[in-house]
This record gives sequence, C-alpha cells and structure tokens, in this order.
Amino acid sequence: MTARALNKIRVLELTTAVAGPVAGCVLADMGAEVIKIESPRGRSLKSPGAPPPIEGAPDHAYNRTAFFNELHRGKKLLSLDLKQEEGKDIFLRLVENADVVMENFSPKIVGQLGIDYTELKKIKNDIICVSMPAFGKSGPYESRASYGPGIDAMSGLSHLTGFPDGHPGKPAQFYCDQNAGLTAALTVMGAIRYRNRTGHGQYIELAMLEGEMQLIAPALMDVIMNERSPNRTGNKHERFAPQGVYRCKGDNEWVAITVRTDLEWQSLAELIGKPEVGKDRRFLDLNGRQTYHDDIDKLLGAWTSTITSQEAETTLQGAGIPAGALLNLNEAFSHPQFQHRNTLVHVEHPEMGTFPHTRTAWKSKNENEGVAGPAPTFGNANNYVLNELLNFSADEQQELKDRKIVSDAPLG
Repeated sequence: MTARALNKIRVLELTTAVAGPVAGCVLADMGAEVIKIESPRGRSLKSPGAPPPIEGAPDHAYNRTAFFNELHRGKKLLSLDLKQEEGKDIFLRLVENADVVMENFSPKIVGQLGIDYTELKKIKNDIICVSMPAFGKSGPYESRASYGPGIDAMSGLSHLTGFPDGHPGKPAQFYCDQNAGLTAALTVMGAIRYRNRTGHGQYIELAMLEGEMQLIAPALMDVIMNERSPNRTGNKHERFAPQGVYRCKGDNEWVAITVRTDLEWQSLAELIGKPEVGKDRRFLDLNGRQTYHDDIDKLLGAWTSTITSQEAETTLQGAGIPAGALLNLNEAFSHPQFQHRNTLVHVEHPEMGTFPHTRTAWKSKNENEGVAGPAPTFGNANNYVLNELLNFSADEQQELKDRKIVSDAPLG
C-alpha cells in the first residue's frame, strides 16, 4: 500500500470521552503512530454488555467494549500512571521522540500533572501541543468542564433543535465532539506542515464551544445582521419550501423531501397528480410556499402515504427533486450505496474477531485511505514503548508493574 500522509509522525494522545479520541482516530487513519496513554485505573475490569470473546481468546471484557474500540481503532495503548513521578518521567522521555501531544483534560489537571506546553517545550522545542478544553483556557469559564449536552446547549444548537411548539431538543448525537475531533485533526496536520517549513512547533488551544458556534453560523449571522433570533422550525428550512419528512406506506416508513426552486415545485405538483396546485397563486414563490407550508404538507403527505419510502425516493429523484428514504441503522449498514463504498470496514480484533468500523469519509486514488487497524487491547504497547523506544530492561519493566505505574490489565 502507498505510504499514508502522516507516516513517521508520532502522536501521544492523552484524551478521554469522544472529541479527543476522534481526533486520534483520524490521525491514525492518515498514517500517524498514535499512542494512547491511559491510566492503569482508567477503567473497570468488568464491561457490562460486552460481546463474548472469540474462540481461543482470553475473556477480557474490558477489551471488548464496542464504544471504546470504535473510537480508538488503529492506535497503540500504553497504560501509564502520570500521577506517579516515575510515570510522569516516562511520559516526558517519550515526548522527546514525539511530534504531537494531544490532551482534553481540564486546565486544572494539566497544571497539576506538570505536562503543560511550557514544560513540554523545554524537552522538545518543536513539539506540537493540542489542548481541547470545553470552554477555553481563559475567561470566566476556564476552569469548568462539560460534556456534549452542555456545549450543545450553550452554543445555541439545542435552542434551534426541535419543533416550534415544543421544547429545545438535544441532537441525536453530540455534534460538538465530532466537530472538535475533526477540527483538531485538521489543525494538527496544518501545524505539522508549518513545522516542516519553519522548524517551529506550536501550542494550539481548541475550545469545543467555539468550534460548535461554527455549526450554527447562519443563525448567528441572522442575530448579528438582522437583530432577530431564529426559532425552532422542526423539519422546515428558511430558504427551501416545501421541506419536510413525510410518512409513507408501511410500518414507520418516511421520506425526506426538499424543494429548492419554483421549477422543482412545478415538477413536484405534476408528480403527485396535482398540476393545478403548481399554478395556485398561494404557492407560486418561496414566500407563499413558506406561508402555506402546512397546506402543502397535507397534500404531500396524502401522496406519500400511498407508496413506500423507497418508491417515493426513486420517483422523486427521477424527477430531479432531492429526496431520501429514512433508514434505520440496520438498513443503513446493509444499503447498497454503503456496501459499494465500503463505508463499513471490517477489521480483525484479537479478542472480538471481525469488528465493523466506520471508515473516515474520504477515498484516495493512491489508496491512502481506510481504517488503520483494530483497536488496541489494554496495555498492548507497554513493551513496545518501554523496551523498544525507551530501552527499559526486563527487570525495570517488572518493577514498574509491581509498583502499578504500568499495568497489563485495568486495576479498577
């Protein structure tokens, strides 16, 4: 296979939850060697809901957590206690041979551990350090922590999610986490290019809240430029009408339809057998269709209820009208488009067997693509780091394990 873009780049990942691990995934898929550092006490020996091991594999439930394995595929895992001085010293020695350090701890924890950028730069002058605090490392919220729902709420995204007559809604997924992870990976690649040209590393502070503000930029511009606060619109759209999700024939079948232009509206009216509606003065332009959107929804719903969602999608797409049948996750995984594009990449995990990963969303003509490899088992890089990279003797490694600075299994 052709060498990937970030081959020979070593990343030390000190992250938790979702955003930081997503960034590490992308960098690993791009060819970087990502060493995730996890505390020996970072997780429990038990993992409720873990699938059984494959035949012949050890029964380590903590290595068979689907959520963890999806977020850490293609990485190595060093189990290291940074709170002990010897553990911190090992980490700092590892920094000497690293290119990037990523962390998403609270500013307080990084300061307590003594591994902030100022200290890391003393060890390796051109190190690239990426911090991913929830709210940034300055300002009245600098010491606060948050998960996705809190950031979704504070950014205004939850205010925009839901129906006009309902409460604010939490998006199905935490967009701030995925957005921050992808942004961090992109920023790291830019920093590497800058270092290659200038010889200088840098510190990058990526506040997750600020990253999510970009997702609602059109709504923010409405507030700033027009001094009006957008309200929840459900499935409707401010520039397209009609737009909505309509029930189809069958059990829980729906189709999403978007009409972008007056010409598409005329075509849709013909398609549903209501050509006179296309000429109705109420619906001739966007403003009219938005004003009488509910009336149009009833007409469309009456038509879609007579056909399946796939029939509706095919018929509408054939007329040049954007439409898509709603799929549940099982249907999405087995859909021919996903199958053709190899959206799911099956990788062999030593204890779980074949494990499906969602491929990072690019394809390259020189095969510089795909999932880097399976998720690491707990402490699978202990020997690699201590023996090959840092030249610890077998006795020294055993002493580290005896003192629980390093561990091959979670300590609880």
